[in-house]
Amino acid sequence: MATVGTADGEARRAGRQAAGHPLFHRLSRTGLASKGVIYLLIGALAVQIGLGDGGAEADKNGALETVAARPGGTFLLWLLVVGFAGLALWRYAESAYGQPLPGGRKATKRLASLARGVFYTVACLAILAFVLGRGASSSDDQSKEWTARAMEQPGGRWLVLAVGLGLVGWGVGNIVNAARRTFLDKLDTWRMSPRTRTVVTWLGVVGRSARGLVFGTAGIFLAHAAVTFDPGKAKGLDGTLREFARTPAGPWALVAVALGLVVFGAYTFCEARWRKVETTRR
Repeated sequence: MATVGTADGEARRAGRQAAGHPLFHRLSRTGLASKGVIYLLIGALAVQIGLGDGGAEADKNGALETVAARPGGTFLLWLLVVGFAGLALWRYAESAYGQPLPGGRKATKRLASLARGVFYTVACLAILAFVLGRGASSSDDQSKEWTARAMEQPGGRWLVLAVGLGLVGWGVGNIVNAARRTFLDKLDTWRMSPRTRTVVTWLGVVGRSARGLVFGTAGIFLAHAAVTFDPGKAKGLDGTLREFARTPAGPWALVAVALGLVVFGAYTFCEARWRKVETTRR
C-alpha cells in the first residue's frame, strides 16, 4: 500500500511539474489561438452565406475545408490538431489541479474543466480524422444523427432534452457573464494598457454574447426535437446560423451574428496572449 501511495504521489508531482512547465503554457496558448482561427473562419463563412453565398458550410467542417484549400493547408491543419490537443490537456490539468482563479479548486470548477477537456478531445480527433482524409459530415447531419440514435435508446428522449436545455443555459450564462464582464477575471489585465483593456473588454462582451446566442439557439432546436420526438428538427452550427436569416431582420440578422463570431475569434486571440493558464500556481 505504501508503494502504491508513493507511486501515486510521484505521478502527481510529475504531472504538476509538466502542467507548470513554460512549454505546456505555450501549448495551451497555441490551443486558444487555434480556437480563434476556427471561430474566425466560421464567422467569415456565415457572413458569406448572409450576403448570398449559400454554398459554404458555416461550421467546423467548413472551416477545415477552407484551411485545406489554402497553400500550406495541410501543415496548418496539423497545427490545429496540436493546438486542440493542447486545449484538451490544459483543461485536464485544470480538472486535476484547479483553475487559476479564486475558488478554482472547487469540485464544480474542476468538473467543468473536465467536461471541456472531453469536448476539446473530441474536436481534436475530428480534426485529425479530417487531416487523415476520413472526412466528416456537416454539423447538421451529425446533430440529426446523434439525436436520432439517442432517441432510439431507453430514456434517450430525456437525454436529448437535457442536453438541449443545458446548451440553452450555457448560452444564457455566456451572455450574462459577457454583460457582467466576469470573463476579465480569467485574463491578466494588469499586463494591458488602459486602451488595450478597453478594446479587449468590448471584444469579449460582443464576441461572447454572440457565441452564447448561437449555441443557446442551437439548444432550443435540440430541445424542440426532443419535445416533438422529431430528430429532424435538431440543427448543428450551420443550420442554426442559417435560421437567423429567416427572422424578420432577414439576412442582415445572420450577418450581424456572424460578425459577432468573428469578433469572438479576435477575442480568443487576446485570450491566447493574456489568459491565465498557469493551473499549478498558488
